Amino acid sequence: MADEKRAGARSQLMMDVDETTFSGLFERHRRELRAHCYRMVGSFEDSEDLVQETFARAWRARARFRREGRWSFRAWLYRIATNACLDYVARRGPRVLPVDVAPAADPDGNVPPISAEVQWLEPYPDRLVAPHEAAVARETLEIGFVAAIQHLPSRQRAALVLRDMAGFSAREAAELLGTSVPAVNSALQRARARLRERLPSRREEWLRPDSSAQQEEVARRYIEAIERRDFEALAALVREDVRFSFPPRPLWYDGLDAFRRGSEKHAAVGEHLLLPGRANLQPAVAIYLRGPGEAQYRPLAL
Repeated sequence: MADEKRAGARSQLMMDVDETTFSGLFERHRRELRAHCYRMVGSFEDSEDLVQETFARAWRARARFRREGRWSFRAWLYRIATNACLDYVARRGPRVLPVDVAPAADPDGNVPPISAEVQWLEPYPDRLVAPHEAAVARETLEIGFVAAIQHLPSRQRAALVLRDMAGFSAREAAELLGTSVPAVNSALQRARARLRERLPSRREEWLRPDSSAQQEEVARRYIEAIERRDFEALAALVREDVRFSFPPRPLWYDGLDAFRRGSEKHAAVGEHLLLPGRANLQPAVAIYLRGPGEAQYRPLAL
C-alpha cells in the first residue's frame, strides 16, 4: 500500500509539471538524442523529426514514467527515441550510398540521372555535436561508420548503439528494448562481427589524425584544385583505393584512375563557389554552382 501511494505521488508530481518545465528537462538530452536517432536512421532531417516525436511521446506518457519508476529520465527518453527509430526503419528502410545500389561507374560512360526514389544517407552538422561529446563521438559519427551500421538489422543496430555509443549496460539495454540480456548480448556480438567485415581491420587505419591543421590544409588544397580545375592535384589528395560517391545520383567511382578520369570528363560547367566547413566530425567542403546564364548559385555537392 505504501509503495502504491509513493508511485501515485510520483505520477501526480510529473503530471503537475508544466510543458515549459518538462521541455527544459528534455533539452538537456536533445543533442545526444539527435545523434542517437541519426545513427539509427542515417538521416539528419529525420533525426530532427524523431527527436520531436520523442518529446511528444514522452510528454504524453509522463505520468507512466513517474508511476513505474523503472528508469532514469535519460534512459526513459532513450527507450522512447529508440522505439520511434525502430518504427521509422520498419516503415522506410535503411539509408544508403551509391555503392549500395549500383555497380562502379565507367568514367567514360554517361552520368545517370538524379534518383529521388532512393533514400540517401545524409551528413550531420558538426555544430550540433556538444563540445564535450566530440572526442567520444568522433568515430561513431563519421560517415563511413554511419553508412556501415545502416547494413545491420535494426534490432542489432539498436543494441550496438545503446551499448557501445550511449553507454548502457546489457541489462539496461535489454530493458530499453523490451528483451533479455542474452538476446542483447547475442545481437551485439553479431553486430560487431558484421561491422568487422565492413570496416578497416586495423583500428589505426580507421581513426583519422586529430590535427586540425592537417585537416584544414587538405581542405584548402581540395578547394584550390577544384577552383583551378586541376584534376591531377585533386587526385593527389586521395588514396589509390578511393571510392568516390555522387548522391543523389546512383554514381560512384572505384579507384584513383576512375575517380580522376570521371571527375575531369563530367565536371560541372559554370562558376563554382566552395566553402570549407565540417560534417560528421570531419572536414567538409560545400560546393555551389552558378551555371551559364544563371543569376544565383545553387547547391551542388558536399
